Amino acid sequence: MTTPEPQSPAPEPSKPTKTTKAPQSSTSAVPQYKDRTYRSPAALAGGVLLLALIGWLGIDALVVGEGRTPWLALAVMLFLVPLVVAYTLRPAVFANDDRLRVRNPFRVVVLPWGQVASLRSGFTNEVVDDSGTKYQLWAIPVSLRARKRASRAQDRLDARAARAAGRGERRDPGAGLGLGPGGVTEAPKRAEGDQIMDELRRTHEIRQEEPAAQGEVTVRWAYEIAGPAVAGAVLLAVLLAVG
Repeated sequence: MTTPEPQSPAPEPSKPTKTTKAPQSSTSAVPQYKDRTYRSPAALAGGVLLLALIGWLGIDALVVGEGRTPWLALAVMLFLVPLVVAYTLRPAVFANDDRLRVRNPFRVVVLPWGQVASLRSGFTNEVVDDSGTKYQLWAIPVSLRARKRASRAQDRLDARAARAAGRGERRDPGAGLGLGPGGVTEAPKRAEGDQIMDELRRTHEIRQEEPAAQGEVTVRWAYEIAGPAVAGAVLLAVLLAVG
């Protein structure tokens, strides 16, 4: 006689598991895209060269100088290096869909697009907030030479288009008519700084009414730049006064 094998108990019905919602991150209000950064390549190159020159001359004076020369060299370096950094390497403009951040030599200005009244281009590029305060965009300099060069290129393009239209000939769809590949009309020739300002104006027009683009204008002074420069100036003045 065989005995039946013991059977395993029937599995219990699975209990429904409670789904817990993940806590929302406090950074949900932060833009999930990178800022567009605008800087002056010429200023960056010039700043690096100036810093290299100051470092070469200053270190040489510190090492081989005698008497008060090392102290004078130290004071001059402490005074000049922050200023060179402030006016060449530091300026930048950061833009996204919510705000414009302007980093000038001695302060950082954050302007939500809803607080921007206009972006102006003349002899300098500047942004004006709703209160009428103007902030210069140091990182987007105005180049009159670039404007003249772009204007001459546009004039040549218009002249070729006028001659081709007068002859009634059009051998190449993109030749001399301001047309790109496939006959697509090209944008008018503009200087690089003016193109950047046009891009910022388009962003402002599109985003100025959005709720995420509202807020207050904030200004923060760059004490990390002004402090060493003032200390160097004071030290230099004391050394020169003592004689």
